[in-house]
Amino acid sequence: MRYALALDLNPDPALIAEYEKYHERIWPEIEESIRSAGVTDMEIYRIGNRLFMIMETDESFSFERKAESDAANPKVREWETLMWKYQQALPLAKPGEKWVLMDRIFKL
Repeated sequence: MRYALALDLNPDPALIAEYEKYHERIWPEIEESIRSAGVTDMEIYRIGNRLFMIMETDESFSFERKAESDAANPKVREWETLMWKYQQALPLAKPGEKWVLMDRIFKL
């Protein structure tokens, strides 16, 4: 399954540069958490302060199970707390929501 998600960054060029630096090599525990949840491929793109994520998953993936697993993982919680320094919710996000699932409106 393929999912597309969006999130904004704080519009500070120095913070954006730091955020990108962290993503040149994410922590091994974070990569393990992503892969063990059933994510087979993930890409993040940026334009200005808007991020766009494409996530490919296998049949075992579930957003609910991933959220439960993340909540129980201290290293993931540490990473998410750190990343929130750089991120800001989209205006339409629910309280506490980071990455927002996008709707596909066209496919060729």
